[in-house]
Amino acid sequence: MAEASTLVGKLETDVEIKASAGKFHHMFAGRPHHVSKATPGNIQNCELHEGDWGKVGSIIIWNYVHDGEAKVAKERIEAVEPEKNLITLRVIEGDLLKEYKSFAATIQVTPKHGGPGSVVHWHLEYEKISDEVAHPETFLQFCVDISKEIDEHLLNEE
Repeated sequence: MAEASTLVGKLETDVEIKASAGKFHHMFAGRPHHVSKATPGNIQNCELHEGDWGKVGSIIIWNYVHDGEAKVAKERIEAVEPEKNLITLRVIEGDLLKEYKSFAATIQVTPKHGGPGSVVHWHLEYEKISDEVAHPETFLQFCVDISKEIDEHLLNEE
């Protein structure tokens, strides 16, 4: 049996964007159902299953394409801190839980110092079901890709 420490992991990345921190945060906290319009090749749909958009405890269902396969994730909003442009989503059902006992993503957006634009910080925390499961590097790249497409969408909205 593998030690838990080899199965638990964290991956992080930063993505520089041109949009404001507040606008980017609002896409995930206030109107995630618009994310599919910004990045239709990656995210096909997002619907509210329970609760209210952007409220802790609410449940959202995402339909997305990752590694060329259509997938589903049901996520519960665990934290929303508008003053920090932060949201944490925990996967409670879906394809990611076939390979991970737990999977959570925190997205925090901060204004760039000394200039326009922002930095999106993605923080993934997970526990793999076994050592055979890869760390979710391709999912982290998926997060980078959708960040860039959302940024472009937000800039075109202005």
